[in-house]
Parts: sequence; C-alpha cells; structure tokens
Amino acid sequence: MKNRFAALLMAALLLMYIVLAGQRAVLLLSSGSVWGVIGGLALLVFPLIALWALWRELLFGWRTEQLVRRLDAEGGLPVEPATDSRQAARAAADAEFPRFKADVEADPASWRAWFRLGLAYDASGDRRRARWALREAIRLSRASG
Repeated sequence: MKNRFAALLMAALLLMYIVLAGQRAVLLLSSGSVWGVIGGLALLVFPLIALWALWRELLFGWRTEQLVRRLDAEGGLPVEPATDSRQAARAAADAEFPRFKADVEADPASWRAWFRLGLAYDASGDRRRARWALREAIRLSRASG
C-alpha cells in the first residue's frame, strides 16, 4: 500500500510539472523569437517523454499487481522467511535463488516461474534483473491469455 501511495504521489507531481511546463511552452512559443520557439518545443517534447515514462511505469505496476493476485490465489507465491535483519533476509533469499532459476530453466515459457524468479532477484537486491524477469512474466502471461 505504501508503494502504491508513493507511485500515485509521484504521478500527481509529474502531472503538475507537465501542466506548468506546458504553460511555459505556450508562452515561449508565442514569444516570436527563434530561441523562444526552440525552448517552447523542448518544453513540449520533454513532458511528453515524461508522460510516456509515467504511463509505462504505472502500467508495469498494475500488471505486476494483477500477477501477484493471480499467483496468490493459486497458492504459488513464495513464502518469505521470517528474519530479524535485512542481511539475514537477503542471505535467505540468496539460498532460495537457485531453485527459482532452475524452475525458469526447466520451463522458460512459464510466466509463474519468471515471476517467482523476479521476486527472488528483488529479494536478493538485484532490482534491474528483477524488473527484467517481471517484464518477461508479464509478456508471457499476456501471450498465454
């Protein structure tokens, strides 16, 4: 819930930025100077890129939540070990990691295996690979219907 609130707050702040940048862009475009028009166009392009990135991230979060609910309903979510420190939690996640990797190697077309691998990467602290594995899980789940 905390992550969802943070994402929505960031989305709201970005939308506010886009509106303010758009207003400035219109003022610069109407200035009549060459540099004003160039600056105005840049102020229109950069917020559009930011809006596209925001949409993509929100869509990723929404699709990930859908897969969490599906996997949880099936009883397929991995159980996080109870630990008293972050270091112990990471060590426990690292110990479980080979199992999840082997599951993907055994069935590379399974979105469930890729999703669990993504969770294992995340628990091990490798956010870049976690997002990559989760994106693969989303792609496979959408392809399988």
